[in-house]
Amino acid sequence: MKALKKGLDRFLAGVCIIDFIVMVLLTVYQVVVRYVFKSPSSVSEVLTRYCFVWLILLSATYVFGQRDHICISFLKDKLEGSARRTMDIVIELVVILFSVLVLVYGGIVITTMNMLQYDSILKIPTGTIYSIIPISGVLIIFYSLYNIVESLNQKEGGN
Repeated sequence: MKALKKGLDRFLAGVCIIDFIVMVLLTVYQVVVRYVFKSPSSVSEVLTRYCFVWLILLSATYVFGQRDHICISFLKDKLEGSARRTMDIVIELVVILFSVLVLVYGGIVITTMNMLQYDSILKIPTGTIYSIIPISGVLIIFYSLYNIVESLNQKEGGN
């Protein structure tokens, strides 16, 4: 499981880096054609927006995998030992519940609904763009399960 997580971390980091580079290049292109050639490109504007959405969701997924996401740790910091590990597991279970209901289920519903609607500029189904929502949900679930296993292994190692 560690090898899978490490590979997924590298893959997500690479995709985020490439996505960011593409966004920068598209933005530079947009500025050049708009102000130098006086001919704005609607394709680059739409692609940049979609790249930004994908970057947000994929980088959030990556951050969940690193356990670097924003959290309010007031209560958790007051706990020690097995109580703290239990709280970590409960938090991960809440993240899994949210991911299953909102990201995976809701993402599949919204993606499916939008497969019939086409983007007016790119001529692709908008569901294709929304497909990143359930994908990131599944990846967050994997990371949360990994974190639970790690917490349980710490508990076993400490006994």
